[in-house]
Amino acid sequence: MPYAKLTIGLPSAVWIGELSRAFPGTTFRVLSAVPSGDAGFGLLEIESEEMPAVLDGLEDRPGVGSLELMQRSGDTAIVQFETTEPLLLLSIQQSGAPIELPLTIRDGQAIIELTASRDRLSEFGRQLETFGMSYTLNRVYDASDPPDLLTPQQRTLLVTAVEMGYYDTPRESTLTDVAEEVDLAKSTASVTLHRAEERVVKEFVAERLDVTFDESPRATAE
Repeated sequence: MPYAKLTIGLPSAVWIGELSRAFPGTTFRVLSAVPSGDAGFGLLEIESEEMPAVLDGLEDRPGVGSLELMQRSGDTAIVQFETTEPLLLLSIQQSGAPIELPLTIRDGQAIIELTASRDRLSEFGRQLETFGMSYTLNRVYDASDPPDLLTPQQRTLLVTAVEMGYYDTPRESTLTDVAEEVDLAKSTASVTLHRAEERVVKEFVAERLDVTFDESPRATAE
């Protein structure tokens, strides 16, 4: 069954889109969400260095019917909310496509991951467009057969470099040592290792920091 990761542009008219753009350095994570008729209920985790202003802004949003602060610790807070503008929730509900929570929102963009049939994915895209939300399909593949991030040669070289202490501080081995260990020319090892590092770093940034690249990391033949 296909797995997809999308970046959705939230309209400024939607309260969470407007609020996240007003505080671009703030991360919002929807921990749970339940659409009910024309309303929606959920838990929202907020990470911000401007927490008092963000909470005030959230409380003042017209689309937020009720709000309760459940927990706060430093720059992190969890709030329970009700919204009368659950456009994203309604589009998900009407498409029948289950999403994976938490759903991360930052600076007007929502990162969504879901596993569903291609028909449901297509319907999800149509529902987003119906509600005036643009989206970018970052990646899609069969969840039972995800693409390899690295080629076998890149994987072997990277693992060898780690095991030999190439990435330790201070380093326990040199590039020449690693190249000799896997029987490669130093120049070949350098290029191969750099490409492996590039893919691993970009994958980490995309997955952990929710940064979208024009092209998803893919393994190619050396």
